[in-house]
Amino acid sequence: MLPVVPTPRMEGTVELVDGRRVGYAEYGPPHGRPILWFHGTPGARRQVPPVARRAAYELNVRIISVERPGVGASTRHLHRSILAYADDIDDFTTRLGIEEFGIIGLSGGGPYALGCAYALGEHVVAVAVLGGVAPTCGPDAPGGGVVGLTKPFHIPLRALRDPLGWSLWATTRVLRPVASPGFDVYMHLSPEGDQRVFARPEMKAMFIDDLVGGARRHFAAFVYDLVLFGRPWGFSVRDIRVPVRFWHGDADHIVPLAHGQHLASLVPGATLRVREGESHLGSLDAAEEILTELLVLWPGADAEATPIHRDAR
Repeated sequence: MLPVVPTPRMEGTVELVDGRRVGYAEYGPPHGRPILWFHGTPGARRQVPPVARRAAYELNVRIISVERPGVGASTRHLHRSILAYADDIDDFTTRLGIEEFGIIGLSGGGPYALGCAYALGEHVVAVAVLGGVAPTCGPDAPGGGVVGLTKPFHIPLRALRDPLGWSLWATTRVLRPVASPGFDVYMHLSPEGDQRVFARPEMKAMFIDDLVGGARRHFAAFVYDLVLFGRPWGFSVRDIRVPVRFWHGDADHIVPLAHGQHLASLVPGATLRVREGESHLGSLDAAEEILTELLVLWPGADAEATPIHRDAR
């Protein structure tokens, strides 16, 4: 039996201006400072660690975990670039009446967080990137890394994105009964730092719950991410003008630490905190520290958080 993980305060969907729907879940008080959580690849709206779910109430933070197109309750859709996704977030936050917000991007959610920092700088207070994927092409690309292997397969991935999405969905459904032992095998092969983090049963429960729930309807977001990672992002991280904080494990075997160092060196004013002995997902254990860091960067950080509204842009 897996332990009970703190559940979302609410879950729902928002209809965008073009009729597509975006699935999301909220954690923490409804009138706390809003921070969007961008899940990894793969992932869905419940990929928020238990420590963050609890800290949200302690820090008066309203965490809003947003599902990308093609997973969970979000409509399938392939954007033309990473940057184009910022239009979805602009529409999404407008419909929720949110004027200012922070963003946390985990792994594959990192590029989208940086794209929003670039495009929505007047509304984004600060961004945290945890083991974020770096560009695979263009002047900002560092080269190397597992994600970089997707670049040569950009054309077939794009052409076969729908069949691959349905195949992954079917495979996930078939493998549901062995999700728990499969997770154990992955953790056994991970560095010691990650093993310590995921030795907690509630972390395992969170990931399995998110994967099973997110793949209930479809699983195309994983393929869409791979397609977009192999394309130019549509902007340069050198042009970001909001505070960005990077967290990265020095034993990351998926996105090398060198990629985090490279991105942090390009984003003006960015800082990098290296997690010793941890791999790709170890930074999740620093969720309370990360939330606190974003709050420090909030304008009027000493003031009590209040509901934030705005007129439609």
